[in-house]
Amino acid sequence: MNDSRQRILYTNIEEEMKESYLDYSMSVIVSRALPDVRDGLKPVHRRVLYGMNDLGLSFNRAHKKSARVVGEVLGKYHPHGDSSVYEAMVRMTQDFSLRYPLVDGQGNFGSIDGDSAAAMRYTEVRQKKISHEIMKDIEKETVDFRPNFDDSLKEPVVLPSRLPTLMLNGATGIAVGMATNIPSHNLGEVIDALIAQIENPEITVKELMLHVHGPDFPTAGIIMGIEPIVQMYETGRGKIIVRAKATTEVSPKGKNSIIVTELPYQVNKANLITKIAELVNDKKLEGISGLRDESDRDGMRIVIELKRDSVPEVVLNNLYKHTQMQVTFGAINLALVDGRPKVLTLKEMLSEFVKFRHEVILKRTRFELKEAERRAHILEGYRIALDHIDEVIATIRASKTTDDARENLMKKFKLSEIQAKAILEMRLQRLTGLERDKIEQEYKEVCELVDKLKAILADEKLQYKVIEDELRELKAQYNDERRTEIIASFSDFEIEDMIAEEEMVITISHTGYIKRFPVSGYRRQRRGGRGSSGAILREEDWVEHLFIASTHAYLMFFTSNGKCHWLKVHEIPQMGRTAKGRAMVNLLQMEKDDQVQAVLNVKEFDPEKFIFYATQQGVVKKTSLTAFSKPRKGGIIAINLRENDKLIRVAITDGKNDIILGTYNGQAIRFQESEVRDMGRGAAGVTGIRLKGDDLVVGA
Repeated sequence: MNDSRQRILYTNIEEEMKESYLDYSMSVIVSRALPDVRDGLKPVHRRVLYGMNDLGLSFNRAHKKSARVVGEVLGKYHPHGDSSVYEAMVRMTQDFSLRYPLVDGQGNFGSIDGDSAAAMRYTEVRQKKISHEIMKDIEKETVDFRPNFDDSLKEPVVLPSRLPTLMLNGATGIAVGMATNIPSHNLGEVIDALIAQIENPEITVKELMLHVHGPDFPTAGIIMGIEPIVQMYETGRGKIIVRAKATTEVSPKGKNSIIVTELPYQVNKANLITKIAELVNDKKLEGISGLRDESDRDGMRIVIELKRDSVPEVVLNNLYKHTQMQVTFGAINLALVDGRPKVLTLKEMLSEFVKFRHEVILKRTRFELKEAERRAHILEGYRIALDHIDEVIATIRASKTTDDARENLMKKFKLSEIQAKAILEMRLQRLTGLERDKIEQEYKEVCELVDKLKAILADEKLQYKVIEDELRELKAQYNDERRTEIIASFSDFEIEDMIAEEEMVITISHTGYIKRFPVSGYRRQRRGGRGSSGAILREEDWVEHLFIASTHAYLMFFTSNGKCHWLKVHEIPQMGRTAKGRAMVNLLQMEKDDQVQAVLNVKEFDPEKFIFYATQQGVVKKTSLTAFSKPRKGGIIAINLRENDKLIRVAITDGKNDIILGTYNGQAIRFQESEVRDMGRGAAGVTGIRLKGDDLVVGA
């Protein structure tokens, strides 16, 4: 091969990879994953709406097959897979995905259970009425157009949306190195905020929040806490906690049920029900006896039946804790501003939309003025012709060709070429008296319109007045009630607030069965009473701990391996007086070889109080009670035990007691508690008694 013909370009592979990856990432950011702040749409959604507009699929026309629309969009504007277009269009029809759906679908377009839509050959679509407001005035040179992928057609860079779609429907997208997750909002609230922004450009985020109270999700639900919303609006990022809406119902037989009617946004109902069932089977959720889905076309209804001894509030709290009945929506208000990705505050999102609408109004007004002046010019020609109709007819009849007639009319009556052409195309019926009056009336109206449009172009206040009037008109037409409830304070919420404070008798057996029963359930007895059964146990079992505690108190369980576990008294199953109780291993996350050695009843973590430990090998330790004030799910280490040592006794003290340790071989020691210094939870303790041979401490 001739070397002179070879075209080999040498390049640094690192530079090539860097440039290629940057090109790819910018393409994903700008042309795929992120919405434009102006119309709130990604390119695929914009192309679907524009393609439907090409096909004349407006809200008042018949539906057409989805495959027809997908083919139109693919062939003209979006050179990607057909599934990418159809899936985007399917989401635009779903009222559980978008707060204000943009496409009106006919057929199966999926469900909140995660069912996929029918194939595009079976479904039909057209635009929703609200989409008409996004497309409106596109033919009036309001937005720029660019060549499509093969330079054969033009497509809009952005749609002239009259609505702030970015805030109304939000957006979700993962680009390269960045992601967007904008929540949806209520139309009426956003429009009120836009009007406030126009009237006072210096308005603060806090003042705007008097109008926009927070996100408004398609599936409703409850937002817990106002602080994350404030943070999102002020910084563009925030973690919003959303809960399912649930109520308690009592059946005629007296059984409680939890009824779930609303779910957090993007939670799959079928998956949620499956997860609850799995947690019940794995004994991670207690107190549930039945679960069924009674949802229909009238709304959602998940029924969670409870056992007779269950406290509905406790079960509901555990459902929020362990399932997607409570989720965190990580908001990132990232959108393209002038082609660049930017995280936006509430004020920036609103002001960018107002700025865009101002540009659209100016371009539309200039277009309408141009058209009105053109029409006025033609009507002036008609008026001249009607005033000299006989001469006009004579001039036309005397001309050999159409071009001659046009030239002669222009010379004789000082007309422009446009006017002369319009006169030649004028029908004879326009010579009647009534038609002449119509021309005069139209000329008068067009002149008034020209004056009005010129006034708008000359006065910025009038331009913003037009934007305000349009927004008020849109609010009157499309506004609806807020769906998502907002609970202002979340941090103050405690499960105890829903549980009556009551004294309970706690019974713990030697083999590890625990229960609670109200003190009020035991009646007073006088002399000679036979007593009543407190629990029916197996022959080899006996009651080891019996004490009274409030439902709001903590029980601290200390195990032989030196760990501490917590349970609120109301979390202990309430059972009948004679029931043996429930195994503690099902309530506490204990290790297999571990057993509970001591149980402490604590109402408050008093800094003046201490926990005192004694171990089998004679080690003692004292730790402040406040060190245990933050319970953890899997328990914590209370004392670091040495090898072959076990915790045998734990008690709450005030720091001024005397301590006595007794051993198996009959030895004992007495010392003041103050001689043992306060140590942290991780400490191993100090020697309380020196043991001889195989002696062990058996009590303290």
